[in-house]
Amino acid sequence: MTPRTPSRHVDSRHDDRRRTFPALDPLTGPTGEEFASSWWGNAWVEALEDTALDRARLTRGRAYAGRGHVDAITVTPGRVMAYVHGSRPRPYRTEIRLRTLGDDDWDDFLAAAAARPDHIAALLDKDVPHALAAVADLLPAAGDLIPDCSCPDDGYPCKHAAALCYQTARLLDEDPFVLFLMRGRGEREILADLSHRNATRSAAERAGAATATPVPTVPAHEALAPRTLPALPPPFPVPTHTGRPPAYPHLSGAPYPPPASGRGYPHLASLALDLLATEAATRAHTLLVTGTDPIAELTAWQDAVRLAAAHPGSGLTASTRALYRDLAAATDHTPTDLARAVAAWRQGGLEALAVLEEPWDPPAGPFDRARPALIAADFPHFRPWRNHLSTRSLQLRFGRDGLWYGYESDPDREDWWPRGTPDADPVGALTALLGR
Repeated sequence: MTPRTPSRHVDSRHDDRRRTFPALDPLTGPTGEEFASSWWGNAWVEALEDTALDRARLTRGRAYAGRGHVDAITVTPGRVMAYVHGSRPRPYRTEIRLRTLGDDDWDDFLAAAAARPDHIAALLDKDVPHALAAVADLLPAAGDLIPDCSCPDDGYPCKHAAALCYQTARLLDEDPFVLFLMRGRGEREILADLSHRNATRSAAERAGAATATPVPTVPAHEALAPRTLPALPPPFPVPTHTGRPPAYPHLSGAPYPPPASGRGYPHLASLALDLLATEAATRAHTLLVTGTDPIAELTAWQDAVRLAAAHPGSGLTASTRALYRDLAAATDHTPTDLARAVAAWRQGGLEALAVLEEPWDPPAGPFDRARPALIAADFPHFRPWRNHLSTRSLQLRFGRDGLWYGYESDPDREDWWPRGTPDADPVGALTALLGR
C-alpha cells in the first residue's frame, strides 16, 4: 500500500475543537487502492458507500481523492469541510455533517475507557478497541453522514463530497482522535478527562486496599498433601428420544427487541428458533448414541435442503414459504431450486440430491441393459444422455449407488421433478413413477 501523508495538528492559533490538516499528497499506487487500513477508517468509508445512490459518482470521487483534488481539510464538532477542485477553475466548498454525541454518551465512553488500562493505552497509541467504539456509537452507520456541496450536481453524494469523505478516511487512519472531534470532543479535552478519571480510580483502589480484609491462606503442606478424590458418579443414561423444545409464543414471528445501542438484531422468527432448537437437540442425541454427527460433512446447501425437507408443508403455508425463501436466499438459490432439491431429498436423501444435481457417465453394464428391459416391458422408447433415459415427459436417472430414480415433466418442457421410489430395477422404478 502506498505510504500515506501523516496527519499534522493545527497550529497554536486554533483551539482544541478545530483542527485543519494540509492537503494530502496524491496516491501513487493502483487506482483501486483502499483509502483506509484501520477498521474504523473503513467503517467511515462504508457509511458513505452504503448510503450512496449512484456508484458512478463514488468512483469519480475516489479518483478525485486519489489525484489530490481535495484542499486542506478542517474538522470541527459535527462537520468536516474542504474545498474540492472539479472541472471548473474555482473549487467547490464541500462538507460532510454528522451528529455529535451528547454529554451522557461521552460520559459512558470515558467511563468505559478509564475502567481498563489497556483501553487508555490503545487510545494513546492511536488505536480504537472495538468494544470501546460500541459503547457510545462513535462510528457512523449508513445514513449518518450528510454531504453538502456548492456544486450544481444534486447527486447524493456528489463526486466532490465523495472525494472529501475518502480523504477524511486517510486522516482517520492516522489519528482516531479526528473521529472523536467530529463527534464533539477534542483530543486534549478527552485526555484530560481520562487522566482525571484514572487518578480518581487509582486513589479509590488504594483506599480500598488499605482497608481490605486479609485474604485467608492455606499452608503449603496442606495444599500439597496426597489425597484421594471420590469416584465420579455414573453418567446419566442416554434418553430414548429427544424432547420438544420450549415454546416462545411472545415472538409471534417478530424480531427480538433491539439492544440498548439501538443497532438492533437480525429478525429471528419463532418458527426459525423452534427449528434450530429441534435440530440442535436431534444432533446432540445422535452424537451421544452413535458417537458421530451425520450432519457435519454436509455443505451449507445440502444442510439447507435437509432442513427444509424435514419440515412439513413443502413451502405451502406462510411459515414454510418464509423458511424456503430465507434458506434459498442464504445459499444463493431460488425457492424453486430449493423445492426441487427437497423433492429429491425426500426421494432418497443425499444420494438422490446428487442424482438431481450431478450428471455423470456410467460405465458399461446396468445402464446399457436398461433400455432393452424397458422395451421388453412395453414401455415407450427412451433416449439416453449420460446417466439419463428420457421420453417427452418421463425420465429415469441412474445413480452412483446403482439405483434408478424417476422424474416427471410437462411434455417437452425439460422441467424435471423427482417422483416415485428409487429401485435397482429400471422397470420397477418406472412402474413406481407411473403408479401401476
